Amino acid sequence: MTQRWAKANLGPRKLSLRRLLLIWLLLPQLVLWVAGAWVSYNVALRYANIAIDRSLWQSSKALARQVQPLGGGLYIDFPKAAQQILEEDPDDRVYYMVSTPPGRFILGNRNLPPVPSRQSVHLNDPFFYDGKLGSLTVRVAALYLNYGSVKQPQLLLVQVAKGVVAREELAREILYATVVPLSILMGLTSVLVWSGISRGLNPLRRLRRQVENRNPQDLAPIELHSAPDEVRSLAEALNALLGAVNHSISVQRRFIGDAAHQLRTPLAGLKSQTELAMQETDPAQLRERLQRVHTSATRSIHLVNQLLTLARAEPEQEHALLRAPVELGKLLREVTAEAVPRALQAGVDLGCEVGAEAVHIAGNSALLRELLLNLIDNANRYVGQNGTVTVRLRREGDKAVVEVEDDGPGIAEADKERVFERFYRGVQTGNGCGLGLAIVQEIARRHAAEVLLQDVVPHGLRVQVRFPLEAD
Repeated sequence: MTQRWAKANLGPRKLSLRRLLLIWLLLPQLVLWVAGAWVSYNVALRYANIAIDRSLWQSSKALARQVQPLGGGLYIDFPKAAQQILEEDPDDRVYYMVSTPPGRFILGNRNLPPVPSRQSVHLNDPFFYDGKLGSLTVRVAALYLNYGSVKQPQLLLVQVAKGVVAREELAREILYATVVPLSILMGLTSVLVWSGISRGLNPLRRLRRQVENRNPQDLAPIELHSAPDEVRSLAEALNALLGAVNHSISVQRRFIGDAAHQLRTPLAGLKSQTELAMQETDPAQLRERLQRVHTSATRSIHLVNQLLTLARAEPEQEHALLRAPVELGKLLREVTAEAVPRALQAGVDLGCEVGAEAVHIAGNSALLRELLLNLIDNANRYVGQNGTVTVRLRREGDKAVVEVEDDGPGIAEADKERVFERFYRGVQTGNGCGLGLAIVQEIARRHAAEVLLQDVVPHGLRVQVRFPLEAD
């Protein structure tokens, strides 16, 4: 037992509703947090680049002003103090170079990254690019200037570069300033989500406790008046199920009680007649006792068969119902022929009116046979001596109509609804057990058919069963 229990618990563990909700609520928050951090870093980097570019632009313009054309050459007014100011900070050093393209060096650092080959020349309009100065990544501002005469134009290239360390530090500072409050906000949101889910699942926990702590025999409705609509809908569905189970159990209990009562009478009579027969010495009296024993046994067998048929026709056995095309006319002729000997014994004229046209329905032939046998048997039992019973089959639109008509006393109007109840008998004549029409009703319901009781003029009863025809 312990080993089986352990194996049963080795299977994959299913996530609870709380965990599923937390995953679907917190996972998007985490994704948004990562996306927000990435966007914040890129925005910070962009604005850091803008700040550095502006600084480099001002430096390149200031350096360009120090270079003036003079005669056929250039006059450079770049005092030592100005150079020291540019190169003062070793961690954020500014590099510069002045040259005349296509490569004549004039002033500054010869190792500055060259202008990209795809860059077009625009005079007096600075442009920016990234490059490498040794192992250091730098941001470069370049400015083309025109000097010389109209006849002999000359280009002057001024380049100012600065390391990206300051840019990245600025970007990180902006990122930290953005992400830290965002993380705190996400943490608070997660706590609120956890608390909200816990409060939202409270009605489900109360519903679970009500179901867990309930006695198996307690089928009273579950009460959840203050629950949300979804939980209330679940509770209402459970209440509907409990009501159906309660009704089914009540019907079964009543059926078992009625069956026990109905079986007790013939069995008690059978026992009494057997005891009397055992004490009887007169052969004639013994034969009479045995005849009564036979009658009681026959009635008991009939009752047991009816109970078994009714059990097979119960709605709970729907899953076991095997449906197939059934030719109703052929089945009706077979059942009528089978009932003829009993009709002759009862002094009943039994006839069958079935046309040559085949009428097919979808159903279970065994249950349909029981339905027809019960209809004919009921008519034979209650029509009386020298009575007439007629079985008919016809088509009416999309329906197959089976009729069993007799010229007996019929059924009173007040009893027409109750005759479908189990063990109810409108009249006490005959040796029926009050289950025939109940069986007919159950089987008809399982075949989506309708049972109607109609009076016959001047007297008699017509039982009509309307089956849906099988689709072509």
